[in-house]
Amino acid sequence: MADPTSDLPPASAELHKIGVSRPDLPVTDLPTPEEVFGVRRIGPRELFMYALGPSLIALGISIGSGEWLLGPQAVGQFGFEGVGWVIVVSAVLQTLYNIECSRYVMATGEVPVVGWGRVPPGWFLWVPLSVFLVIFAFIAGGWAASAGQGMYALFHGEIPAKDAEEPRIWAIVLLLVVFAITAGARRISRALELANWVMIGAILIGLVLLCLFVVPFGLWWEGIKGFVTPAAPPEGITATQIGGLAGFTALASGLNWYVMGHYRDKGYGMGHRAGFISGMRGERVKVLASGVTFRDDPKNRALWKRWYRLLLTDMWGIFFAGAMIGMLLPTILMARAVELTGTKPTQANVPTFVASALDEEYGRWLFYAALVLGVLILFTTQLGIFEAMVRVTTDAAHATSPRLRALLEGDPRRFYYPFMLVLLVIIAVVLHLALPVSLVQWSANMSNLGALIFPFMLMYLNAKLPRPARPRAWHYVILVLNFLFFGFFFVNFVADFVGDPLVTF
Repeated sequence: MADPTSDLPPASAELHKIGVSRPDLPVTDLPTPEEVFGVRRIGPRELFMYALGPSLIALGISIGSGEWLLGPQAVGQFGFEGVGWVIVVSAVLQTLYNIECSRYVMATGEVPVVGWGRVPPGWFLWVPLSVFLVIFAFIAGGWAASAGQGMYALFHGEIPAKDAEEPRIWAIVLLLVVFAITAGARRISRALELANWVMIGAILIGLVLLCLFVVPFGLWWEGIKGFVTPAAPPEGITATQIGGLAGFTALASGLNWYVMGHYRDKGYGMGHRAGFISGMRGERVKVLASGVTFRDDPKNRALWKRWYRLLLTDMWGIFFAGAMIGMLLPTILMARAVELTGTKPTQANVPTFVASALDEEYGRWLFYAALVLGVLILFTTQLGIFEAMVRVTTDAAHATSPRLRALLEGDPRRFYYPFMLVLLVIIAVVLHLALPVSLVQWSANMSNLGALIFPFMLMYLNAKLPRPARPRAWHYVILVLNFLFFGFFFVNFVADFVGDPLVTF
């Protein structure tokens, strides 16, 4: 069994205390990026081949839910003005929030769901609550149901009826494909990265070509202008719709932390000392139940700066840039589809609306091209969300239950794969309860609930990191802005659900 902790100091060595109810962190040195990625130096080639990647998993989730469904639906119904700038503000705030979540992972080797257990009053409140919020937000399965609609249309050449059963069957089949990808992996995070490199590359290239062919320059300019021009929300849109769009632009607002644990498995910073969840084909790897951090000395301060620069490159260069391109292209494509058809998308048909419009105007070849892109887009979301729910629950259970760790004999895979199958069955049932896009809007607004809680917990944890890793003052301001922006939309969502929304336009 591989042991990433073999060079940790003995139990009697220096410890670093963070929070309550969890063990103090052993202190050792940060690894070098070259050591982690097995290269002589990190040049441009090594950067893309080995160092970048965790943000791709987050981007794959992002492109399917917000960029292909909620964003195009909002633009198709109300236009770019007053909608586009919400997308940009949300993406900037979420990217900065992601960086703060990943800061903790790099500095301690602990994934966020485990770190929350250090916040008073302790793990017995925050760890189960955090797992519940993630499961509650995403188990509705709108991301899976939408992919199933695309698969049905791809195979039958027509849009499914409102209550058709076959799209749900396809959604379940795609869940089984996710299980197969993780089961066939040696290192699950790496398998997800590679899958997303291929699918996101194909998606973005395909969207660019499709938009260049069918979208006139005026719509390109209208979309770009809408993204950078602040304006009042358009008449007729509800704050709940804007909240769904804001919550699932880029990723999942206050719940973004549920994907940042991949930086541990990638080996970023102290994540290299903490281990990773291997696939069925991989060797058994020890995953620390509690983290480890680094000492404050010149060597480690320099290494921390290097790791932090890699994180910024990954987040801004791949996640943010990809989310912006991934939102612009589908929205201008949707705007073109609305022009062509003279109708607007609905919750029932938004996953296949563009394909139907292109079919009528340009023929079946573009119908199928759009459907293939749509299925790929929605499957990247399905892949990331389904795996992340399993991962968060596995990490939480493994870290907080010594009895479970003994039962698993230190191998978290023995929990990971059976739980994935149980979750698959539950989602298969929930898929039958509502339309795909309404399920996605539910998830997005539940994600905004996380913005009322986790930014403040992150402030508490990051303020206690070794000094070189602590945030600057403006980082705390950004976390407060996340709380205000996304938190408002959740409060409005609750008000709308029980009575009248706080704001109408």
